[in-house]
Amino acid sequence: MTGSRSQWLAGELRERVALGDYGASGALESEAELGRRYDVSRVTVRRALEQLRAEGLLVSRKGAGWYVVSGASFGQSLALGTFQHAGSAVAEAGVPLTRTVVEYGYGTPPGSVAGVLDLPGGTETLRVQALRRTDSTPLDVVTEWVPLALAAPVSRADAEDPGIWETLRRNGHQIAVVRQSITATAALQRIAELLEVPAATPVLLVRRLAVGPDDKPIALSEHRYLGHRFRLEVEFRGWPAAEPPGVAPITGVEQEG
Repeated sequence: MTGSRSQWLAGELRERVALGDYGASGALESEAELGRRYDVSRVTVRRALEQLRAEGLLVSRKGAGWYVVSGASFGQSLALGTFQHAGSAVAEAGVPLTRTVVEYGYGTPPGSVAGVLDLPGGTETLRVQALRRTDSTPLDVVTEWVPLALAAPVSRADAEDPGIWETLRRNGHQIAVVRQSITATAALQRIAELLEVPAATPVLLVRRLAVGPDDKPIALSEHRYLGHRFRLEVEFRGWPAAEPPGVAPITGVEQEG
């Protein structure tokens, strides 16, 4: 059991590293704090950390704890634009999309989620997990958290249709900015079961944070898409007046014709 638990914890921590949750300092929680947060033994925590060290993601510093290796994860800003919910791409393809809530309840979120939502430790949130399918085939599993102060209008039925973000918008909570992070990961057991694939199947993890006009987080969603069923596309317009660093201007090219 310890081995499977350590593999599970390594997967959780690997995702957090990929999403940049540890910030500029790169410092992880202490081994004792990780054990309490994930409800695992100190031995399990150490095995998971050692696994990530072997993968080149973490390093331990004597007397200071565990840190993310510099360059283990990069965050590339793409472009500013208008947010469009992923469901619209499915609709444009003329494929029916269904959303089924599989978990709905209140509780204390993981520390990583509380940090992103800027909530004090121990604060409860609404947590909803739903499976989206096109026809009879799974597309993605989405897990969403809403701060308790904003969650009252969101019933289980609302979480299914029209969805959490639209329900919040209809109740006067304006979404001014959406901050999105994208990374690749492997499906852990629960996600794999919902997606009807073997554990460790590649998935695309898309985290979206909805922020209000006052710059306060409103909701957080994490979509885990089957990698072979979904892609994200970005369109760039124009080119800066100055050449990007390391790119030489094109000169002396003969024109055809």
